[in-house]
Amino acid sequence: MTSGARVDGLWRYPVKSMAGELLDEAHITERGMLGDRAYALVDGRNKVGTARKLRSILDCRARFSTPPQPGDPEPPEVTITLSDGRSVSSTQADCAAVLSEFFDHEVSLLSSPPEGATFEFAAGTLGGKHAETTEVPLAMAAPPGTFVDYATLHILTTSTLNQLAKEYPAGEFDVRRFRPNIVVQTAEPGFAENDWLEKTLAFGDEVQLRVTIPCPRCVIPTLPQGDLPKDPGILRAIVQHNRRDLGDFGTLPCVGVCADVVTPGVIRPGDTVRIVA
Repeated sequence: MTSGARVDGLWRYPVKSMAGELLDEAHITERGMLGDRAYALVDGRNKVGTARKLRSILDCRARFSTPPQPGDPEPPEVTITLSDGRSVSSTQADCAAVLSEFFDHEVSLLSSPPEGATFEFAAGTLGGKHAETTEVPLAMAAPPGTFVDYATLHILTTSTLNQLAKEYPAGEFDVRRFRPNIVVQTAEPGFAENDWLEKTLAFGDEVQLRVTIPCPRCVIPTLPQGDLPKDPGILRAIVQHNRRDLGDFGTLPCVGVCADVVTPGVIRPGDTVRIVA
């Protein structure tokens, strides 16, 4: 990593698969970014709702009534603004009914995953020994009881977004498509974070994160959200230009990397980013 790498943006997603929010600072705990994916929609079969199953979820927004605090036993109340303009609070008695009616699918808003919770994806998303797999346990490489798919945190560089835009100029490689927690501004050409695997990064004076695996991609980045149109070419560009070896899961299209927390603390936009181990 060249000198000058800095935190460009911090994103938190109070409800899994709903729109994210930019933060002025992020508290990083041993379990990840405080308040990130604090809630999720879960159906009666313990399937966690994603944009593949629930229409318009990417256009729904969630905001905490009060900022989450380290050490809180439960996340604060969250208010969801649905894409049709209606609002529903996590504390409303009819919260599940309102959400189930809107999504035309029976769901509940939960702040901790039930035992055996899984998430589903399209056949052919994975490869290798798991080529026929269409669902996997939640939080595969993250602390139990979290709503993340794979790992604790997701990091993405501006270099990768710029490289993909160069390869596919017609595409809008907006950061919102990829739902990272931390966006790092970098000067390196190409897919800079591919070189960070198994390395420890320091963010500012406190936080250290260990990069674990490339972040595999499915159709979610191609879906419409806000002013971003549906664009299957987004995934095609990733398939063509950044396939990475994920061992038993095969060689998959990837954007960004996943990371675990080594040292918790606070990250702010503008913080320096450097490799320390």
